[in-house]
Amino acid sequence: MRNVSLKRKLIFTIIVGIVIPTLACNFPFQTANVDSRSQLAQTLTAMAPPSSGEATPQPVGSSTQDLLPTENVFIEPPPDILPNKPQAMRLDNSGQNFIYYTQPGDTRQALTKRFAVEADQINSSQSIPQVEMFPPGQELRIPDKVGDLGFGEILLPDSEVLYSPSSKDFQIEEFINNADGYLSTYGETVKGNWLSGADIVKKVSQENSINPRILLALLEWRSGWVYGENEPGSEQDFPLGFGVPDYKGLYYELVLTATHLGVGYYGWRSGERAFISFPDDSLLRLNPGLNPGTVALQAVMSKLVNQAEWQQALYNPDGFPTLYERMFGDSWGRAAQVEPLIGPDVVQPDLELPFSPGERWGFTGGPHRSWNAGSPRGALDFSPVTGEPACTTSRAWVTASADGVVTRTSDNVVAIDLDGDGHEGSGWVLVYLHLSEPEGISPGSQVVVDERLGHPSCERGNSTGTHVHLARKYNGEWMPAGEVVPFVLSGWEVRPGERIYQGELRKGDQIISANPGGPSSSIVIRE
Repeated sequence: MRNVSLKRKLIFTIIVGIVIPTLACNFPFQTANVDSRSQLAQTLTAMAPPSSGEATPQPVGSSTQDLLPTENVFIEPPPDILPNKPQAMRLDNSGQNFIYYTQPGDTRQALTKRFAVEADQINSSQSIPQVEMFPPGQELRIPDKVGDLGFGEILLPDSEVLYSPSSKDFQIEEFINNADGYLSTYGETVKGNWLSGADIVKKVSQENSINPRILLALLEWRSGWVYGENEPGSEQDFPLGFGVPDYKGLYYELVLTATHLGVGYYGWRSGERAFISFPDDSLLRLNPGLNPGTVALQAVMSKLVNQAEWQQALYNPDGFPTLYERMFGDSWGRAAQVEPLIGPDVVQPDLELPFSPGERWGFTGGPHRSWNAGSPRGALDFSPVTGEPACTTSRAWVTASADGVVTRTSDNVVAIDLDGDGHEGSGWVLVYLHLSEPEGISPGSQVVVDERLGHPSCERGNSTGTHVHLARKYNGEWMPAGEVVPFVLSGWEVRPGERIYQGELRKGDQIISANPGGPSSSIVIRE
């Protein structure tokens, strides 16, 4: 059932090609000929400084093949809740056109890329939105321009990949302790703090907005750590099998897992990802009828094994989806209770610029990665104009853009849940990065718009100047800045530029262009 062969020979350049420098605010253009290991170091350092390498001693034990539960852990949903699995794509009677039923979050722009067609080749008996999202389930007729493609089975709901509302009641520590495997005894030092296995899963899940269930299932699939002991002869430093030198331990292996899940998910959401690559350099064209959750799973598996083993892992009757259901029960039943996660009726609530009225701040970074290389271009950078030296903790204050409940105040991050339930996986959430340690607020605190959150700085990440990085999430999904769900702050609408970190703020006939140098043309004053 479980693939326990931990392949260590992963081509390093493939990982680096995806895990690009992230959270490198005020670095709008990548320096030419940067050493690949240096790039990876920037990525991982942006998320947390390297650990000391301390870890619990390696135990000795037997195989965990028979330790998985034989019955579903999940309680079946009420009978009036129907499965939420998307309707499968098919060819019409002519064999020349796909009949495709839209999924939540689909846009015409993304579908043209996935199906390799022009916009006017997508037809429907209903009206087709030009920019907005399609309503889920709309029937489209799209010419078959991609040929005979396999692996079109939808394997996993989107809500099982994202840190979505379905993760709200999942007790990570309780689940790990009940499984009573090696993970329940594991710990390592991360950023100078000793974290248990449960702490690490929670940290990676929350920071990257990835469902803890998928992280635990992949860890069990690759190493057996959830239900069994660490097998003799296996490498404790690389339990998932990425094997990236100098980045050892469960934390960094899970960070890479979350990153590749995000790369697949958001690449499919935008339509930019049409292929996946394997360690042997082979490529596979993705079936255009898939959902983002399935592509996320396909993408991370493609970084760990070659294509033949990938097929066995995902499409064999005893493959990963079967393991997932045995560990967590009916994923589609859970999805029916929380999906669709996003739809054409989603509207951003009123938000203010993250500083006080009358202050001068520079718009120093247009839309760039919300969190890491596996997230969309949804974050903005603002720098206080105070005349202070570069990369000092500023005397200026970052303020709350809306009322809400604080969910995190650690590692120079403040997260605010706007729906007030205190869970980052439901409703709108704002994430502020590069704040010095917050003063007077803590998780669970109620904040109101304009309440002080902390001072902007260069702390955490790769920064060339003091600033705050601001991003949005909705139901656990990082939201890109653009026309589909406009990012609006104090009446200023964000428009992405052609390249990362480029972009504009627009209000009526006023335009402010992002510029990391902070010239007068990039100054924004909140009225």
